[in-house]
Amino acid sequence: MNEEKKEHLWWQNGIFYQIYPRSYQDSNSDGVGDLNGIIKRLDHLKWLGISAVWISPIYPSPMADFGYDISDYTGIHPLFGSMNDFDKLLEEIHVRDMKLILDLVPNHTSDQHPWFQESKSSRDNPKRDWYIWHDAKPDGSEPNNWLASFGGSAWEWDEQTQQYYYHAFLKEQPDLNWRNPEVQKAMMDVMRFWLDKGVDGFRVDVMWHMIKDNQFRDNPINPDYESHMATYDQLLPVYSTDQPEVHEIVRMMREVLDSYDERMMIGEIYLPIQKLVTYYGVDNKGAHLPFNFMLISTPWEAKKLASAIDQYEGALPEEGWPNWVLSNHDQPRITSRVGMSQARVAAMLLLTLRGTPTIYYGDEIGMRDVPIPFDEVQDPQGLNMPDKNLSRDPARTPMQWDNTDNGGFTDAKPWLRLADNFRRENVKVQKEDTFSMLSLYKRLIELRQQEPSLHVGDYSPIYSDNQMLAFTRHAKGHQQYMVVLNLSHRPCYFKPKHFSFKGTVVLATFPEREGTVYSNTISLGGDEGILLRLDD
Repeated sequence: MNEEKKEHLWWQNGIFYQIYPRSYQDSNSDGVGDLNGIIKRLDHLKWLGISAVWISPIYPSPMADFGYDISDYTGIHPLFGSMNDFDKLLEEIHVRDMKLILDLVPNHTSDQHPWFQESKSSRDNPKRDWYIWHDAKPDGSEPNNWLASFGGSAWEWDEQTQQYYYHAFLKEQPDLNWRNPEVQKAMMDVMRFWLDKGVDGFRVDVMWHMIKDNQFRDNPINPDYESHMATYDQLLPVYSTDQPEVHEIVRMMREVLDSYDERMMIGEIYLPIQKLVTYYGVDNKGAHLPFNFMLISTPWEAKKLASAIDQYEGALPEEGWPNWVLSNHDQPRITSRVGMSQARVAAMLLLTLRGTPTIYYGDEIGMRDVPIPFDEVQDPQGLNMPDKNLSRDPARTPMQWDNTDNGGFTDAKPWLRLADNFRRENVKVQKEDTFSMLSLYKRLIELRQQEPSLHVGDYSPIYSDNQMLAFTRHAKGHQQYMVVLNLSHRPCYFKPKHFSFKGTVVLATFPEREGTVYSNTISLGGDEGILLRLDD
């Protein structure tokens, strides 16, 4: 086992965990989570078996997009604490033999960032070209038809300098001009600042947005657009995102990371699989892990999931390391997408597939999206498109720690309301229940980390139909495992024609199954998943 561990890097062996800092733990009674709150809860993560903690943005920001509008890349927002608090957090994470991944947001800054303030001050300011400025069309309209992700045009008129600037998100988030070498140097310096402190890597926000078409051509109309979709989806962003030159920028970032010891980079990229895998880069010198959102975007049906997994495995470059994620701060929680029973099956899938899994805080206790009344909505995506139910607040509610007021998250009024059932569904209650979601996650992680076949072994598809999917995991010289998952609510029957087996159930979504020996045929109940140790 130790030899296996040495052959693979920490980010290949490990389990990642995303913390949305506003919602994890409040330490100073202002209703908002902070760095000292995270420190207070690190023992939970260590107990769970987490290897690396990814923290959403904690930098100074006007909070137009809750920290994804950064006004200082090398500071800490007072809401979350001080730089001393950050240093303490980094130290405490490392003391527990875990790693810290910071969110890096290089595509855009806040409009309050000193760089943008200079850039907009006049057309001949030295930093004018740090952002994307463009003349109006002869009739005064926007330079092209590009749309902003949060609604409306992606172009904002600046009265003072009589030009438009481009913003892929809010108008308070102007996009940097990554074709400018000075911008490139400034952002590489930002990376070095945090890497010098000892940060173990970055999750790079909207990596595929960083370079835009230099001819500013109109995006084509999306023929598949439907009225319930975000207005951004009316067009296909073929010119405003995923330009060939972006890979040179990613490679540049990778070179900075490679000048340090064992640091890594995750790229946030929402693209079809064939385009996604290009972000590994030539000779795998791009992102270490271009985020794979297939378990979020694929309909929760056995055949479709089995096909998606195989497509991904087949598309990976030779040395490309896979990764998987079920939920994040921008998407509905897995429990709200597939239901509580299937969320257990999803946990088993996430933690038995080949590659690095990322767990979103609260998923380990089965937290669900919380209905947020209209007058309490905070998310700009929800506020800007109120009729489309697109607010991301429901998936960002405070962590449910115990059955005290506000779930142990805060003794003040929380920034977002908690689920009504937090006194029944929380870490404390579930820790004492061997049948709970938390116990399932804990046991899955423990077994995965003990068994080389499960954390670094090969993946082989065995079978899928309308209800179920099955695959094996095997590392040379180690025990072989088979995973059989029923993605339906009805019983199903597994009797593969071309694969004979005998094995013992070592872990199951319903623990009563454990210890059962099966040979060539398995009957599964609805919403059931089992992990078998196969006989040699």
